[in-house]
Amino acid sequence: MRTSTIVMIGFAVLFGLLAVFVAQSWLNQQAEERMRSLETKAKPLATQTVVVASRALRFGSELSATSLREVAWPEDAVPPGAFRKISDLISGEKRVVLGAIEQNEPILPVKITGPGQRATLSALLRDGMKAVTVRVNDVEGVAGFVLPGDRVDVALTRQGEKGVGSTDVLLQNVRVLAIDQTADEKSEKPMVGRSATFEVETADAQKLALAATIGSLSLILRKAGEANADTTRRITTTDLFQGAAPIAQDSKFTTIGVTRAAKKEDYSVPVEGAGKDAMATSGQGRSVQ
Repeated sequence: MRTSTIVMIGFAVLFGLLAVFVAQSWLNQQAEERMRSLETKAKPLATQTVVVASRALRFGSELSATSLREVAWPEDAVPPGAFRKISDLISGEKRVVLGAIEQNEPILPVKITGPGQRATLSALLRDGMKAVTVRVNDVEGVAGFVLPGDRVDVALTRQGEKGVGSTDVLLQNVRVLAIDQTADEKSEKPMVGRSATFEVETADAQKLALAATIGSLSLILRKAGEANADTTRRITTTDLFQGAAPIAQDSKFTTIGVTRAAKKEDYSVPVEGAGKDAMATSGQGRSVQ
């Protein structure tokens, strides 16, 4: 037998053994993964009881046994502060809803009052924030389309000396807490209110109080989710006419009378670069037959 034949047989046996080894390793790996998958499916998911709303709840709703229910919730996904038993919520003094809670949503402390507390605006305020109310009308309130929970910019309009008015953006991205006596953020119907209550810092509350005495306040509704602060400037009466074409200072006007069908009509036309003679004839009609 030739040496080359023996070598080829040796290589064939070697590659055959290698293929068998690789195939066996792959089969063992697949078997292990399948066993782990079966063990995972067989292992029960760890859960914890969480209290959720059995129906949609709105601002001012009182919590009761009929509006709540207990459900199993994955233990590693329980929201912080969630209640485990209905009795923790309805035993003792009543609790009232502060923010909209949808059906099957967990009940969290930030959306309800403490035991015995009322559903007031003071309970809605975040730490360090204050509530201030300003007067608005059907126009200043964006025709009634500003609702609790919206974000607005507040503009101050005032009249200066010599009849020159101006408008400044006083505050940006201000949260609306209430319109008149309504603080329900899930309200969808336009409300033409006479007052708007904002959540602001102390210094901003002072600005609003002062601004209300020196001019009129208007609300500019912001797009939902828009939180960026825009660069603004004062707009004055002069800015209203910046788009108008300027009239040349040396332009003068003269009146030309045109007679058509025995009826005379006067036309005022500009005369560029007119001197004293043009000014003298200005106002004197020239008849064109």
